[in-house]
Amino acid sequence: MLRYALAVLALSIGPVLPSDPPKARSLALEYTALVQEIPTGTQRLDLWMPVPHDDPYQQIMNLEVESAHQYQIGADALGNRILHLRLDRPEAGRLQVTLRFNAIRREHRQDLLHVAAGPVEATTGEVKRWLQPDRLVPLDDQIRTWAREVVDAAQAKTDLEMARAIYNHVVATVKYDKSGKGWGRGDIYYACENRRGNCTDFHAIFIGYARALGIPARFAIGFPLPADRGSGQIAGYHCWAEFYAKGIGWIPVDASEAAKDPSRREYFFGAHDENRVEFTRGRDLVLNPPQAGEPLNYFVYPYAEADGKALSGVERTVRYRDFAVSISAGSSP
Repeated sequence: MLRYALAVLALSIGPVLPSDPPKARSLALEYTALVQEIPTGTQRLDLWMPVPHDDPYQQIMNLEVESAHQYQIGADALGNRILHLRLDRPEAGRLQVTLRFNAIRREHRQDLLHVAAGPVEATTGEVKRWLQPDRLVPLDDQIRTWAREVVDAAQAKTDLEMARAIYNHVVATVKYDKSGKGWGRGDIYYACENRRGNCTDFHAIFIGYARALGIPARFAIGFPLPADRGSGQIAGYHCWAEFYAKGIGWIPVDASEAAKDPSRREYFFGAHDENRVEFTRGRDLVLNPPQAGEPLNYFVYPYAEADGKALSGVERTVRYRDFAVSISAGSSP
């Protein structure tokens, strides 16, 4: 099985040069969770929904929650915002909760050759956390061996060079293919052995190999926005990654988008476009309050439990509408 590209992959850092101001888009988003039928005899029903957060590249405004029942919004250990609703002895029927908010999403571009003064340095806790394994992205001798083969073949020495070698390897050797079974779980062994999958699988390899070489890397997930402005329904999630380089800060990558569009391969090493809304970071998540079930592999869709058991078939609908007014990255709608 091909573990690394023997062909010489260009190791030039290929910086994203900010010759133009970062792009931004302003939109409204509506996210509905629906339990069609609460199981008869349920004594306690819990529903959790992810709530988007603010960061330097995303501003969330006018958040509204439509619910017939009381709810609370808290945060987990990683700072992910979570809506929780609990019903004791609920009546038979359906449960629906809708989030509505406005957002400005800004392009995140990192000039890898001209680092701004005072880069954002990660704390010791951040570095430690994002070097830890996940259940489906373990740190073991086999993963370390594969990662080392990739960077040695590229003669990469620095963290930035090694991250670029891993990115090149993933983009060149993994196919975006959602056919069959097994894809979408972010299982690094599945992805390495089958060399195909979706964004979760691409970034399992990138993050796993980076961590295996001592490079902090983190997973983020949310919803993609069509590049063409307008309105419509969003069918599924998208996920991406960042890695940390001392003296530069957190550097964005999107290996699966680069694989789907080779013309943007250079761009997506060091950039996330504005066509996404981020909801949560990390994997193996324990919610707030904690769920009775196992930690969630990732958290972007609603999750519910009936009497402590995971409830299947929770429906979701995500709709977006771009605002007609064009905005700059520093303005508000």
